[in-house]
Amino acid sequence: MIIYRCIISGDEMFSDAFKVKEGDFFYEVEGRSVTRTEDFDDTLIGANASAEEAAEGNDSSSVSGIDIILNHKLQETGFDKKQYMTYIKEYMKAIKAKLEENNPGRVEAFTEGAKSEVKKIVANIKNYQFFTGESMNPEGMVGLLDFREDGITPFMLFFKDGLEVEKCVSALSLETCHEASWRTCWSSHPHPVKAWRAMKPMKNVRCNHSARRHFKTKYMAQAQNNNFLLM
Repeated sequence: MIIYRCIISGDEMFSDAFKVKEGDFFYEVEGRSVTRTEDFDDTLIGANASAEEAAEGNDSSSVSGIDIILNHKLQETGFDKKQYMTYIKEYMKAIKAKLEENNPGRVEAFTEGAKSEVKKIVANIKNYQFFTGESMNPEGMVGLLDFREDGITPFMLFFKDGLEVEKCVSALSLETCHEASWRTCWSSHPHPVKAWRAMKPMKNVRCNHSARRHFKTKYMAQAQNNNFLLM
């Protein structure tokens, strides 16, 4: 699995679990609208409820949203044209400085191309919703959410020069891969036990078997602390 992080905040923005299209200046990431439901049964956590209480003991909660946003804990923010221009000018300066340090051959193309892309964003700013990474670092990347012409299919745009690519192939990134594997599985099975059982080998996730073991020890213990019954 490949994870894309903001080079300023270090926040995880998206992964290759989604359909990713790479352009000259953006990664375009297609997602889908989802609703995730968790069911809780009080009788399964040791409570001796009466028949009437048991009927009332089954609770459920649900959350709806775009899977990219939910999986990577992106946080919504907002801009008008003036606010966005203030933000993007400082952000572009920061990215340019990173490129001058790490990839100087890219600076000229980035500087020229980014200007036209920003103009397009500003011209259509009412079409977008804006999302920061989990830490909500005001200096970090802001992803753009829009919808296809069908009005149903969501996609997000991320400046590719503002991202670092992390592959889950080393011991240092193994923990991150576990987390990403878990989140991918959770998107289809929003229940700790079901998610663990469903974590079958997935394409491009080399450490998936280790991820199962990691999930069993970490997340199931976490669920116990939150008074879930683990089967």
